[in-house]
Amino acid sequence: MWMLLALAALVLGAAVATAGFAPNVTEALRTEKNLYVATQRADGSHSKVSPIWFMFDGDAVYFTTVPTSYKAKRLQKGSPLFISVGSESGPSFVGKGEIIRDPAIAEKMAPVYDQKYWISWMGFFRPRADRIREGKTVIVRVTPAS
Repeated sequence: MWMLLALAALVLGAAVATAGFAPNVTEALRTEKNLYVATQRADGSHSKVSPIWFMFDGDAVYFTTVPTSYKAKRLQKGSPLFISVGSESGPSFVGKGEIIRDPAIAEKMAPVYDQKYWISWMGFFRPRADRIREGKTVIVRVTPAS
């Protein structure tokens, strides 16, 4: 009986571990300032890697982009995100992106950016609710791909 319980605990533990970010990715998301993001082109190749500022809330990663960017267009077509944290050779994961147009999330992101990026507190390059409302910017919510 105890072996069956131990096996069940092992299986449950593995399921929980795969449901979120790997521990090394989680640690990097908590401490690093940049993501390095690529998407998948229609021909299957990866796009150029772009450095991106982000917010991590423990469950998902959030960043902004313009709705006309290749990132946004490819995400809307179902492209995965290929993400490295901290540097192009840092801890990495494949993510599933979702376009969000909720100004309230931009309001949550702004103070996080202000703490992480010195130029943000001056008003530059920070998520802004008005830009979300006007359709000039979208938020991308990223979770680990299943």
